[in-house]
Order: sequence, then structure tokens, then C-alpha cells
Amino acid sequence: MQGVLSGFLVIAVVIGVGYVIGRRGHLGAQGREVLTKLAFHVASPALLFTTLARADLSVVFSGRLLVTALSTAAVAGVFVAVGVVRGWGVGRTTIGALCSSYVNSGNLGIPIAVYVLGDASLVAPVLLFQLVGVTPVALTILDLSTAGEKQPLWRRLLTPLRNPIAVGSLAGVAVSAAGVEIPGPVWDPVTLIGNMAVPAVLLAFGISLRGSTLPLRGGDRGAVLLAVALKAVGQPLAAWALAVGVFGLRGAHLLDVVVTSALPAAQNLFTYASSYRVGEKLAREAILVSTVLSVPVLVVVAALLG
Repeated sequence: MQGVLSGFLVIAVVIGVGYVIGRRGHLGAQGREVLTKLAFHVASPALLFTTLARADLSVVFSGRLLVTALSTAAVAGVFVAVGVVRGWGVGRTTIGALCSSYVNSGNLGIPIAVYVLGDASLVAPVLLFQLVGVTPVALTILDLSTAGEKQPLWRRLLTPLRNPIAVGSLAGVAVSAAGVEIPGPVWDPVTLIGNMAVPAVLLAFGISLRGSTLPLRGGDRGAVLLAVALKAVGQPLAAWALAVGVFGLRGAHLLDVVVTSALPAAQNLFTYASSYRVGEKLAREAILVSTVLSVPVLVVVAALLG
């Protein structure tokens, strides 16, 4: 319980600071856009590089990761299917699918893993899977779907290598796989820059709330409701069913996968939506509502399976 509440409190405070900054106009009219670009093009790639460069890549092949991967694919697939039927467009559907399945495994998942699960490393498989597998694919789709003109085949194939988030993630994996030790004079400034990522994302999110309407209103209401329902209820239920029915997990292992699947949508999804100028309202509202709903969901999960 303490881990759930403390993790959410940290996020709420920083978002609140961003909201105040937005109301008072301290960063000017372009403050949110500058923070978003800083996070997307500079700080987040640096953070992902330092995170993955020293990660144990063997955790990617754990059995619990298969539960996470399958539950992620299941709920994202549901949103994509509905998006295709409703004609929401490739970019908007991609953002909605991410909001339905991409969990806040970093700034919220780590404290919850420490206080609820007792081990911060338990969130590592989810973090690595999202950074190495989901993020490059999703951003490549967004790159291709938002291109102003038809690109030649060679340029489409090289799309992941032109995306800063994907480049940071893949470079970190390469360094970890090669066992390269990066010297301190190089490592330290990259780490310092990466430390700006989470605060910049949360502050930009808080600024975006200034002047915004209440969630679950307007044309995005159906997409937001679907994304939140899949994220808050569908994904943890899918993880539980797969863990018990397919992989035979019990006890602490079962609790691990269900808790991580019940985490809310990650705030950096709003950064992606803002950077590509697609589904921004959908991302903002889905993140906000799923974060609020995840508190009682995580409490119930911990009470039933803990």
C-alpha cells in the first residue's frame, strides 16, 4: 500500500508543479512544446541508453516476460481492431493502442516494485520489453503514418534508425550485449542529461492540463473509455488468465506479473503524441484517467494475490 501511494504522490506533485507553471505562464506560450522536444529528442534517448547499457538482457527471455508480451499484444490488438472498424486513423489508433497496453514501468513501476513486490528488478523485464520491442515498432508506425509525402522503400526501412527514442534504446542494447564499459567522462554527462527526461515529461503533461476540458468529453470520449478500460481492467485480467491458465504461475510470480500489468499508461506516451501531433487529447485523458483508476486496482490486486 505504501509503495502504491508514494509512487503516485511523487507523480502528482510534479504534474501539479507543471500545472501551476502553465497557469502562471512562467515558460511562455511555447513552454510545453520546448519541454516535449527536450524530452523526446535529447533527454529520453539519453535515459533509455543509460538504462539499457547496463541492464541484464537475460531478463528479456524470462517466462514472466512472455505473460507481459502476450497480455500487451492482446489488449493492444483489441484497440487496433476497434480503431480499424471505427476509422480512427493509423496515428490515432497507434496512440490509443499504446495507452491501452504501455505501462508506466519507470517512474511509477520502480517504487511500486520496491514497496509492493519487494524487488525493483522485477519491473526490469517489462521495462526492457517496452523499450526494445514496443517503442521502436510504435514510433516507426507513427513516423510512416505522419509522413507528408510517400517515402521511398529504403527510407522506410531506415525509419527506426532516424528516431531518437529508438536510437537511444537500440544503442543501449548494443552496448550491453557487447559488454562495453563506457568511461566516466562520457557516461556521466549522458546520465545527467537523461535525468531530465522524467521531470520534463511530467512538467509538460501538467502544463497541458491548463485550460483543458474535463476528461471523457468531446469526440475522443469513446476512444479514451476503451483505452482506459483495456489498461485498467483488461490488461491485468489478461495477464492473470495467461499466468494461471497457460504458464501455471502461482504466489509471488503471479503477483509480480499482475501488478506490473495493472500499472497505468506511461506519461511519455503524451510526449510521443505531442511530438507527432496526433492523438494528443486521447493520450492526455487516457493517461490521467488510467492513473487515477490504477490506485484502487493495484490495491485490490495486492489484497487478493499478495
